[in-house]
Amino acid sequence: MTASTIAIVNARVVPVLGEPIEGGTVLIRDGVIEAVGAAGEVSIPDGVATVDATGKWVLPGFVESHGHVGIHEEANGPAGDDTNEMTTPNTAAVRAIDAVNIDDEGFRDALSGGVTSIVVKPGSGNPIGGQTVAIKSWGGRTIDEQVIKAAVSVKSALGENPKRVYGAKNVTPSTRLGVAMIIRQAFVEAQNYRAQRDEAERDGKAFARDLTKETLVRVLDGELYWDQHTHRHDDIATALRLADEFGYKLVVNHGTEAHKIADVLAERDIPVIFGPMFTSRSKVELRDRAIANLATLAAAGVRVAITTDHPVVPINFLVYQAALAVKDGLPHQTALEALTVNPAAFLGLDERIGALAPGRDGDVVVWSGDPLDVNSRAERVFIEGTEVYSWADGVGRVVERSERFA
Repeated sequence: MTASTIAIVNARVVPVLGEPIEGGTVLIRDGVIEAVGAAGEVSIPDGVATVDATGKWVLPGFVESHGHVGIHEEANGPAGDDTNEMTTPNTAAVRAIDAVNIDDEGFRDALSGGVTSIVVKPGSGNPIGGQTVAIKSWGGRTIDEQVIKAAVSVKSALGENPKRVYGAKNVTPSTRLGVAMIIRQAFVEAQNYRAQRDEAERDGKAFARDLTKETLVRVLDGELYWDQHTHRHDDIATALRLADEFGYKLVVNHGTEAHKIADVLAERDIPVIFGPMFTSRSKVELRDRAIANLATLAAAGVRVAITTDHPVVPINFLVYQAALAVKDGLPHQTALEALTVNPAAFLGLDERIGALAPGRDGDVVVWSGDPLDVNSRAERVFIEGTEVYSWADGVGRVVERSERFA
């Protein structure tokens, strides 16, 4: 369904920011939510296309805040893996957007799981991995038409991964000491670069640009978040130490042992993008992994989101991870927030996505029931008011770009 204005009516509307509305209406005009409310509170203009969602739940599209969809393609082997530029420890200048293949099957899977927005990140092989991009999970003729925000954060990794990658090459960094040194050294050089740039601008002199240092200056200036891959509690402590030294906006990614210092994270209001949860203890850092750790974090007052780390866990299983987190003690409302408003807020995307609210994008999913019930499924998915996925008669169907732009 493509229309300039549509109304989803008679639903249990769950705005996430606000109480559920029985028999509610969501009105979307020109791709943006215009109104959300009870039937008598929302005026539907004559002639507007309507979707009758009687007996259904309607929620904002879910946000995958840490995925590799499109840059680590499924079923394409090495040819489809552009996740890590592991030729030098500091690749802050690389941009995930330059490697996204929007025909990756992962995008279709995202829609079937109600995921309408994805923050695509470089991998965790480098101490400094590169720039992330926030995109819609479907709809553009090119990736550029799916962009929510072209540069969101810079991915960084502590701990086992960069140790393993560069230790195997017998080059720095081969220890946790070396990984932290690479990051620290890079930020000091960025501080010096910023001072020299500013002085050159004041004096009207030419200045040679450096894309790596420019990216890190944007982190120092608060334009970009610092997405810190870190599992062990001691590595999380190092992440806090580095953030204190350089004053950037830290977001912990994975946080397998974050529950061990949950009070510290809560006190400092450091958010955690937790997961993936459907994994084995495949390396030493995951020895203490447990789905219940997420509930412990939330109970301590830490703001949390949930990730599949796709393709580590298929992106359409994002909602199932949340369901099992509820089973292991996470409050139902907190689980919904961890799929929507929280990840959007953590990475500065909450003006557009993450809730059913006037002014936000018309990314809306009609569920057969409570999405945290594993028997429920996404039946209709709208991105900016255009229907891009539907489920009927036992078959899920994606509206392909070739159809939308014929």
